[in-house]
Amino acid sequence: MVRTPLTADERQRGVELGRALQRARGRRSAAEVALLAGISLDTLRKIERGAIATPAFFTVAALARVLDLDLAALAAATDLGLPVTIADLRSQRS
Repeated sequence: MVRTPLTADERQRGVELGRALQRARGRRSAAEVALLAGISLDTLRKIERGAIATPAFFTVAALARVLDLDLAALAAATDLGLPVTIADLRSQRS
């Protein structure tokens, strides 16, 4: 199976997603976050640096859950390339 090459915009969104996740992780270890999300440490590191520009939805959802991020806000921010704070992405749970 041959994948269509990613566009520059898709690669940039991947970098923005990785940065947002890394900022949300803060001082927590990457190993702890990866374990709680059920992904490998290597995968998390690749996502954070943008090497995996289009991670699977369920991977992003698991990371958002562990990092207490609103998945819709995270998707909107990275899709639009908006500069957002982590507070903007935190879940608004009651």
